[in-house]
Amino acid sequence: MIDCDLLAYLEDYLTENRKERFRKVLSERTKFLTVAIEDVYQMHNTSAILRSCDAFGIQEVHSIEGRFGDKLDKNIALGAQQWVDLVRHQNTTDCIKILKERGYSIVATIPHQDAYSLSEFQVDTKTAVFFGTEWEGLSTEVLEQADRFLKIPMVGFSESLNVSVSAAIIIQQLADNLRKTTLPWQLTQAELLEKRLDWTKKSIKKVEQIISRYQGN
Repeated sequence: MIDCDLLAYLEDYLTENRKERFRKVLSERTKFLTVAIEDVYQMHNTSAILRSCDAFGIQEVHSIEGRFGDKLDKNIALGAQQWVDLVRHQNTTDCIKILKERGYSIVATIPHQDAYSLSEFQVDTKTAVFFGTEWEGLSTEVLEQADRFLKIPMVGFSESLNVSVSAAIIIQQLADNLRKTTLPWQLTQAELLEKRLDWTKKSIKKVEQIISRYQGN
């Protein structure tokens, strides 16, 4: 339960422009569409995907880090990690299990011919799009448990793109299409309040001291 009185108190420390910016950004945010990154070797690619999710309104990103660790390149993310919720998983099994329990359809991105082309793909249910390593692609486990497969059609000599480039293209297209539907893609009221409080706290220096004073400690 969000303490709305605390939120109102802390928002007094923000400018009106800042508060309006938060509300506007949150009105376009979605968890209906989410992204999962499986053991991406280059941390700058993970960070770049995180930045794309922020830019195109994806609120939650899942990172499977069992093989290559959990360091993010803050210079590439450019602060996106403050505004996007990064959920870390030690293995693919746990990530898929959690997403399926939450009602997500698993979509694997692959270059194969027997996948949906991006222009044909429709997000018609809660969807988690998986991106794999630069060298190996997605694991067999993801491919076996995927509900659908997705590819970016290409007409040049190159048969694949850098994973962060692929993610940016797919995220932008799917998020834009989703917002044109009547599906319940927006954050719930509780989620909106939660993120307003979270972002407000992150915007105030010495916020813990301010909260302590508010609580009378």
